[in-house]
Amino acid sequence: MADLIDTVPRQLLIKGEWVDASGGATFEVTNPANDEVLTRIADGTPADGERALAAAAGAQKEWAATEPRVRGEILRSAFELLTERADDFARLMTLEMGKTLAEAKGEVGYGAEFFRWFSEEAVRIHGRYAAAPAGSSRLITMKAPVGPTLMITPWNFPLAMGTRKIGPAIAAGCTMVVKPAHETPLTMLALAALMEEVGLPPGVLNVVTTTDSGGVCEPIIRDARLRKLTFTGSTAVGKVLVAQASEQLLRVSMELGGNAPFIVFGDADLDAAVDGAMLAKMRNIGEACTSANRFLVHSSVAEEFAARFAERMGALTVGDGTHDGVDVGPLITEKARAGVHELVEDAVSAGATALVGGTVPEGPGHFYPPTVLVDVPETARVFREEIFGPVAPIITFDSEAEAIARANDTEYGLVAYVFSRGHARVLRVSEALEFGMVGVNTGIVSNPAAPFGGVKHSGFGREGGFEGIEEYLETKYVGSAL
Repeated sequence: MADLIDTVPRQLLIKGEWVDASGGATFEVTNPANDEVLTRIADGTPADGERALAAAAGAQKEWAATEPRVRGEILRSAFELLTERADDFARLMTLEMGKTLAEAKGEVGYGAEFFRWFSEEAVRIHGRYAAAPAGSSRLITMKAPVGPTLMITPWNFPLAMGTRKIGPAIAAGCTMVVKPAHETPLTMLALAALMEEVGLPPGVLNVVTTTDSGGVCEPIIRDARLRKLTFTGSTAVGKVLVAQASEQLLRVSMELGGNAPFIVFGDADLDAAVDGAMLAKMRNIGEACTSANRFLVHSSVAEEFAARFAERMGALTVGDGTHDGVDVGPLITEKARAGVHELVEDAVSAGATALVGGTVPEGPGHFYPPTVLVDVPETARVFREEIFGPVAPIITFDSEAEAIARANDTEYGLVAYVFSRGHARVLRVSEALEFGMVGVNTGIVSNPAAPFGGVKHSGFGREGGFEGIEEYLETKYVGSAL
């Protein structure tokens, strides 16, 4: 472990140089499985943030003029090197975040794909040429990079949430300041070092680690040199950032909270539904905005589904994610675990029953057992708030209209899951659901080739797919007389 940690930079990356924070402050990065300190890294200040933005702004013109093929080849090289070092990146993520090694390695593969996808999109940035309707002039449109971008990434997917922002920005010709979550900064620092290794020019990617996120980011957001803000995190923080971004009328993309319904109709294949439920609930220990938060199951199959689901959940092994045979690692902090248990206690006190789990284990680490709740009242907080943990509350419904109404009864609109054998029903329900993404007979929707994002309080903008690079491009119109 020590050898791996020693390979990771501990400083800020500004204009191609690894530098200490102003004043020399540092902070601890700990392992959530045992609270052991992994290392100490630079604790950036507002002055460091300004230096990083100055570096990004200074590099913008030259980087925008760099040939698309060159930008694409840098991303392709990064994809190949990241894939080659998948084991090291996976272990690093497990140590600082807690997910199992197998799941962390899956994230490396998923995250690397954003580099491969956008390496191919870099050379496919198109404008158009057309005759005006009156025929007396020509309409020309061209694309240009938005400009310096602030990227604020979360702790739950410390690699993939970075690559799916960095990838399209590099492809489009934008420079960046990245502020990773202070709980899991090591993966981003290792990624930044890798980007240097594959030839990304100084100043294009700058990384500022800090425990003072608001103090560092707000001045950057209010600075006229910044042209875009992208954030993945909670809705509450996202609203604050959008308000700050309005001062400079920044281009903004927000990937915020979720409250995903998982709908199982009476005609569903229950084997597939239970498999899908395990994926949708337990990916990343349930610490994902796409995690199934509410299980809406038709009354005709609810008892069987709950029993089979609880059996599968109860069979999972909880422990340190670096160990063989472990299925479920620790939650990120003690505060996070306390919040999850508080939701469970609220539901049980209101009449819910835990078929499995529901208790806080003794010993070090922030572990919480996979939990399935039945007979949960609609008024329980667990149905209204994002759980962000391995807890699955189940409620029943009797009609399609009731399922749709309950699914849409939330301020969030990121993703919904639907299980049914009826093709017509799947189309009807998918159209009626007020969510940016719908998974049909599958428990996972994330795909680098598809647009990821939500509606309502889950945010706006899309990451991935053909749409992802558009978030980093402006459209310029040129009118030409004949």
